Parts: sequence; C-alpha cells; structure tokens
Amino acid sequence: MIPVQLASFFTAASLILIGIIGVFFIDNLIKKVIALSFISDGVNLFLVTLGYKPGGIVYIHMPGMPSSWFAQNASYPLPFALVLTSIVIGASTLAVMLAIIIVLYHRHGSLSSKILED
Repeated sequence: MIPVQLASFFTAASLILIGIIGVFFIDNLIKKVIALSFISDGVNLFLVTLGYKPGGIVYIHMPGMPSSWFAQNASYPLPFALVLTSIVIGASTLAVMLAIIIVLYHRHGSLSSKILED
C-alpha cells in the first residue's frame, strides 16, 4: 500500500470516529448534523481510496486501445459512482435535517437535544 492511500485511510477513519463521537456526545442538534456530515465524508473518502489505482486511467475505453492493457490500467469505476450517488443523497438529507431542526427550534426555542427528550 502506498503512503498516499495509507494517509487517506487514516483520514477517513479519523473523520468517521470524530463524527461518531459528535453524534453521541454533543448536545446541539446543528453540531450533530455536522457530525453526521463528517461520517458521510469519511465513508466517501474511504470509497474513493478503495477505487484509487496508482497510474490508473479514466474508465473510458477509446477506439484502438487494446482491451487487455485497458483492463490492467483502468481505475475501478464502482466506488466513484457510489460516491457521486452518496453526495447527492447526502445533500438532500442534510437539507431535510436542517429544515426539521428549524421547525423544532421554532416550536421549542432551543437546539438542545436534551430539552427535546423531555
């Protein structure tokens, strides 16, 4: 494993860990949403790192390119497709979560999750 991939794996693990800690131990709902975003970004970084291939080419087959050479040198397209899908779903989910938090703030006058539990 090359050092760039190793650093990316550690960064992804750190983002996921920070996000999990934030979700469980922070009281503010906005900060919990940010922590969930950290988890999503960590998973996306992990998937991109899995799809990385040193010296890889874009997964588009050109005419006249030998199939065996292309199969050996192309990057893996599935992780990148999953990340793009995850970004779109994450953005819409984030918007819905923030809209719900705004409604809760107007009803209860607080962003504390402990007040909402009572």
